[in-house]
Amino acid sequence: MSSTERAGRVRWGVCALLFWATTLNYFDRQVLGVLAPTLGHALGWTQLDYGYIVAAFQLAYAIGLMFSGPLIDRLGTRVGYALAISVWALAAASHALARTVLAFAAARFMLGLGESGNLPAAVKTVSEWFPRRERAFATGLFNAGSNVGAVLAPLAVPWVAELWGLRSGFLVTSVLSLLWLATWLTVYRAPQRHPRLSQLELQYIRSDGDTGSAGSLPWRHLLHHRQAWAFVTGKFLTDPVWWFLLFWLPKFFSHRYGLDLTELGAPLVAVYVMADAGSIAGGWLAGRLMRLGWSLNAARKGAMLVCALAVVPIVFAPWMAHLWGAVALIGLAAAAHQGWSANLFTAASDLYPSAAVASVVGFGGFAGAVSGALVATAVGFVLQATGSYTVLFGIAGGMYLLALALMHVLAPRWTAVRGSGVG
Repeated sequence: MSSTERAGRVRWGVCALLFWATTLNYFDRQVLGVLAPTLGHALGWTQLDYGYIVAAFQLAYAIGLMFSGPLIDRLGTRVGYALAISVWALAAASHALARTVLAFAAARFMLGLGESGNLPAAVKTVSEWFPRRERAFATGLFNAGSNVGAVLAPLAVPWVAELWGLRSGFLVTSVLSLLWLATWLTVYRAPQRHPRLSQLELQYIRSDGDTGSAGSLPWRHLLHHRQAWAFVTGKFLTDPVWWFLLFWLPKFFSHRYGLDLTELGAPLVAVYVMADAGSIAGGWLAGRLMRLGWSLNAARKGAMLVCALAVVPIVFAPWMAHLWGAVALIGLAAAAHQGWSANLFTAASDLYPSAAVASVVGFGGFAGAVSGALVATAVGFVLQATGSYTVLFGIAGGMYLLALALMHVLAPRWTAVRGSGVG
């Protein structure tokens, strides 16, 4: 039996809760994307109308991240996570009442505020429950829930809509979120107060020497560090690619290959199953490189370079004559994005103490969400004017290499922030 097995496995149960929450988080988001071709036709939405609705979510997500990260650092993960999922459960249900573009935009805005707490809380929880060498893998595991949610939505939502109407999918996600909330409040405690955590596993978790006692960092402090700006750059340039896939992929398949609501399930499932594998593999790769003797700097950036290169072929997706050729290229890019994200999120805990991780993730997430909101509006204009996805996929293909190059310029050495000076 290895030393990690002797230490215990309670931390992996915590990771399972994070996986479940992230699955629900992305299921909620994907419901509208799956229903958009049918619902939008019924309500007379234009491409620009849909762009505004998507942008409302992303604007609120950005605003929420400005406050959710520092708030979670202050309240702690148990209370902070519970607050976030309470808001998003109620917001998800409110979609069922919407009838106009403005009403849907308002519902999406509230959903964005609530869902902004998921990643800061989840990444902070990983930093508190896992030693550094396991964090990228644990992050990849819980972040795989984003793809599971995106897979389940196109499978479940059309079936639910057929049985109970187009708007019923929004209510199902709300109920499932409230079930998670009850479970979280019942079973979750911080490591030092968890009744099932052995002293041996606690010592293993704390083996890096980060007890999370350094205190949260104010925004003005974060802005002084090049490491923070490297993280922000990565999020700002690459998050919009994922948002684009999440919200426009059903519309792309419908537009390019003539798929209806019941035919979208198989290609969307294939893309997000590939993304799931990429999330886990990307986190595993960095850990494997470290075990082979690579430095943290080289392992983290090496894994991200592999992911960045794997996105490039997506530029050919709009040119594919057959649906499954496009699915393969888009699925590869989605897998690479999730592997990239597993390492990028873990970078926050590489560079900052666990007590400040939610603030750092919120800071970077804010930048990514602002960029996503701007891009959502731009995508609406491009599609309204040209009806073509070629330029959009072309830009997506190069974003990750550009982001990694700029991150390396800002933080050539992946060194942790110490004190209040510039890293």
